[in-house]
Amino acid sequence: MTSRAPLIDTHGRTVRDLRLSITDRCNLRCVYCMPAEGMPWLAKDDLLSYEELTRLARVALECGVHGIRLTGGEPTVRAELPTLVRMLHALAPGLDLSLTTNGLKLVELAPALREAGLVRVNVSLDSLDRARFHQLARRDRLADVLAGLAASKAAGFAPIKVNAVLMRGFNDDEVLPLARWARDEGFELRFIEWMPLDFQRQWDRAKLVSADEILATLASEFALEPAADDDPSAPARTFHYRDGSGRVGVIASVTRPFCGQCDRIRLTADGQLRTCLFSVREYDFRRVMRAGGDDDAIEALLRAAVLRKEPGHLIGQAAFVQPERGMSAIGG
Repeated sequence: MTSRAPLIDTHGRTVRDLRLSITDRCNLRCVYCMPAEGMPWLAKDDLLSYEELTRLARVALECGVHGIRLTGGEPTVRAELPTLVRMLHALAPGLDLSLTTNGLKLVELAPALREAGLVRVNVSLDSLDRARFHQLARRDRLADVLAGLAASKAAGFAPIKVNAVLMRGFNDDEVLPLARWARDEGFELRFIEWMPLDFQRQWDRAKLVSADEILATLASEFALEPAADDDPSAPARTFHYRDGSGRVGVIASVTRPFCGQCDRIRLTADGQLRTCLFSVREYDFRRVMRAGGDDDAIEALLRAAVLRKEPGHLIGQAAFVQPERGMSAIGG
């Protein structure tokens, strides 16, 4: 593989992680993400092909990126997903290649994804109560998520991380039930603060359950200690259970922003690179590639984008502007 200079922004941060959204579609309609009726979806021709995604990933890897996460929308709804995984894995057999999913199709796909070279899965699960899950996701699919988690474990994925978004007055009473369940199942639970990235623009800070509250609730039952191997550039702050039964983490993008150590960039399914979830500027890689640009042109645009990476997201400040796109169209 060609070696290119690393991607370093003007704040001294080196980009090592690339998030690739491969679709804006989803088979759930979670209330904190999108309207019940969904949204106008991207046309098929607007999506980057697997070849285009792999080409951009290769140039990013040549520039020092060593982790790729596939996101959506819901990435498993895109046809022949193991084919893309196989193509990306072939770029660098030691690549840290992971997937964020709602888990609905993992019974069908987990073995093939593992065989193709996927290393890790993160599964979203916000409630263990069937009725509440149905209310939140607007689909009665809790059993399918749980079956998908079991299939991932059987396929040999480890660790398996479970992401839970909490909202006050809705599922904030499930901190301890989720923690007990994840410990028993051997999953690494990550609580995520609700962020202002919903298409409906109904985010309400008063409904946010903060990291401090989550950790205080956990500490009411479990003895925790900070993980010594915590990666400061990772979004989660992780803790060991002192009794040795696993780990738990909190992603506190709002109340404990980690922007100063952020090493991520993300590409939307239609080929627009964003240097932050909350960026209001995008860089059009689809246009460069489809106009015949060579790898050096891709690298040049990568560098131009990274040089302009924001120092932070400004949530809670007067200058904050919620992005026009919501989370499902950006990629988590």
